[in-house]
Amino acid sequence: MKKFKAFVFLFYALAVTAFAQQGPPNVVIILTDDQGYGDVGFNGSKEIPTPNIDRIASNGTVFTNGYVSYAVCGPSRAGLITGRYQDRFGFSRNPLIAPNDSTMGLPQSEETLAEMLKKAGYRTGVLGKWHLGAHESQRPNRRGFDEFYGFLSGGHRYFPEEYSYQDLTEIKAQFDAYRTKLLRNEERVEETEYLTDALSREAVSFVDRNQNQPFFLYLAYNAPHAPMQATQKYLDRFPNIADEKRRTYAAMVSAVDDGVGDVLDKIEELGLTENTLIFFLSDNGGPTKDNASSNAPLRGFKGDFFEGGIRVPFAVQWKGKIPAGASYEYPVISLDIFATAAALASVNPKNELDGVNLIPYLTGQNPGRPHEALYWRNYDAKRFAIRHLDQKLITLPDRRFQFNLSSDWSEKLNLEQKNPSLSERLQGLIETWNEGLELPRFLGLMQDKEYSRLNPDRFEKK
Repeated sequence: MKKFKAFVFLFYALAVTAFAQQGPPNVVIILTDDQGYGDVGFNGSKEIPTPNIDRIASNGTVFTNGYVSYAVCGPSRAGLITGRYQDRFGFSRNPLIAPNDSTMGLPQSEETLAEMLKKAGYRTGVLGKWHLGAHESQRPNRRGFDEFYGFLSGGHRYFPEEYSYQDLTEIKAQFDAYRTKLLRNEERVEETEYLTDALSREAVSFVDRNQNQPFFLYLAYNAPHAPMQATQKYLDRFPNIADEKRRTYAAMVSAVDDGVGDVLDKIEELGLTENTLIFFLSDNGGPTKDNASSNAPLRGFKGDFFEGGIRVPFAVQWKGKIPAGASYEYPVISLDIFATAAALASVNPKNELDGVNLIPYLTGQNPGRPHEALYWRNYDAKRFAIRHLDQKLITLPDRRFQFNLSSDWSEKLNLEQKNPSLSERLQGLIETWNEGLELPRFLGLMQDKEYSRLNPDRFEKK
């Protein structure tokens, strides 16, 4: 066994050396929106087949303890795109659509993954959901992305016939933005396809057009986020699901899976598979009541800090460089994607990162844990969480939950009363971490009415 492990280590060491001679890899992030932990084949789903998403898992490694940095969309994406806990720069809430407000979104102090990779000569593109600010200074083309096709808001309608607003200046309320025409860079366009299919089409085109240079593609699907809308083509795949919402959800996931297959096929067709690092994950756990997702066997859902809110389907592929068909058990977090890309591109990030380069851990070069502790903060709810090794603590204003995740990953047994000294120690770590965080920089989705009252000209063109 020792000889086998030594051989495996040597193989991957040689592979990484070969990569260094070949040049930096392409980087692809495929992010779904509100997808449940249990709703991919590689996490055991039998009801919703995901053969193409599962290709990433079979060609690479599944993170069985893969986390995101927040339990709702906007802050989670801010952490992903910067490699830093979003509360370090006050991105503590879901941003509103406020096109006149330069503070409503990602601050200029932060370097995006696209800005960092452009320093290494990458061509960069983002497709789909942005949700990091609607002011002109915060839009993708001003934050390091050469190409953008999608929308600025936290969600969108899927059928093009429902895109009734030409621009944000025409809308009167937050959720009107779900009906705006799509943007290609800064120009509004007439889309004709079901939105998920359109984003998949654009992803294939981006890869095809940029095959001769290193590229970074951030494919940010809004499926299966509400509204629950799917075409008959995808609905017909699930005649045995009686619940209408669950059936539509399954259809929306299946549409994403088709798109993932199209992207993987194009990468293989162009001979780029062995020089392309591909991540797949969801931005947070599934909101089970809203979209009929399943986080089984985890407790909780989108918005809370039980595992179902923050542990997500998460896998990575880099064929020939990291193990295939493997599972990685130690906790990792979405913040690690930035750090991994920075290391592979040999770029020094502008800011100190909270993530780590995962490649040495995946190849066995580093047998330790990537993180001793991971943290979460919900400022408005006064709720915190920490995972320290396999111990977890969730603190609310009036109670605490303590779990041993190595034996109870469904969080059924609260150990707080049995081991209060451990809770105190973990709470002390949270308090130390919290000292390095900022207050929220902007009012968020939960303060929509208050923001509109304070800014009556919120949508007017200036």
